[in-house]
Amino acid sequence: MKLTVLNTTGMLALASILLVGVSVLPAQATPNSAIVIALEAPLTGDQSSNGKDQLRGAQLAAMQINANGGVMGRMIKIVGLDDQANPDKAKAAVTAAKKAGAIAVVGPYNSGVGVVNLPLYVKNKIFPMRMTSSLQTEGFGATTQPMNSQISPAEIDYISSTGIKSVVMLVDPSDYTSSIAAQTAAGLTANGISVTQIAVPEGNASYSAQIAQALATNPGMIYSSTYYPEGSIIARELLATAPTTACFMDLANVDPAFVTEAGLAAAQHCTFSGVPAAPQLPTAKAYTKAYLKEFKKTPGVWGDFTYDAVNVLAAAIKKAGTTNYQALEKAVLSTKNFKGATGSITFKKKTGNRTEVPVKILEVNNKGTFVVAQ
Repeated sequence: MKLTVLNTTGMLALASILLVGVSVLPAQATPNSAIVIALEAPLTGDQSSNGKDQLRGAQLAAMQINANGGVMGRMIKIVGLDDQANPDKAKAAVTAAKKAGAIAVVGPYNSGVGVVNLPLYVKNKIFPMRMTSSLQTEGFGATTQPMNSQISPAEIDYISSTGIKSVVMLVDPSDYTSSIAAQTAAGLTANGISVTQIAVPEGNASYSAQIAQALATNPGMIYSSTYYPEGSIIARELLATAPTTACFMDLANVDPAFVTEAGLAAAQHCTFSGVPAAPQLPTAKAYTKAYLKEFKKTPGVWGDFTYDAVNVLAAAIKKAGTTNYQALEKAVLSTKNFKGATGSITFKKKTGNRTEVPVKILEVNNKGTFVVAQ
């Protein structure tokens, strides 16, 4: 079954947000019969590789649901919203979702965006299945992916186990990256490891000045709390200037584009916190096979999480027997032991956080693939 793209793609002048209408509907269905779920992610810009993977994951879930008759006899329609990882576009995304008739949104991915617009989604009765990790975003809807409080302990345990005495953190000041760095720094300090932080702005062509400042203290490790466009530059420049200094990259760097942009040698010089890409997850074999067949691409890191989010929403709508916001919220938050591509999914009712997440310490193998570190 192939995707049918409705003729609704266009730039909303007022909202300044790209609305990508993607429907997986049989020919006889009409848009008015669909249950609209928005997918907000960076579909263009530096993080577009990640965002497009998220959109494909949501599309695949909708395809499979619709092929089996939809939900309560209605088809699922996925509408992509491009926020370009830019908090300035956060409010416009909500406006676009509301105009599209969305009853739920999967996303946003970037915590800096979510801090702005998750309260607005809730206010507008659009249920969020957020893809954010900052603790400032918990309590808004639910999430299938890890939170900072679940990522940071893995980082602290690994870095502490290496025996190093000092870490310099290169930190993107955006919400997720600054908050995860702060949590990990606190844990490392409690374990007797000296930690200093240096701010790195987004979008630079080089971070050699910040790396030189970090290396001047002769640290045991440089930790990069950035998204992958910046992290790939840091990894490449760090290998060139200090190949014997340990490199650690936070979860937001885990994307196939990181390896492409950094180069294999630089990527292999670093260790990462994160979740394995779908082909590395035992629970995602069927998802990986279906994704490859439909899109002719290898799935990335976060598409299986959006896939699970759409499937959780569909199951909750079926359980509630309605798309009413309050009923949907209650049904989603009561999800227990849902068998997803990313593993078993149960939510904490108070926060909407997932109880168990597949956070691992990763490395890049000779094929350029992120795998669980040995």
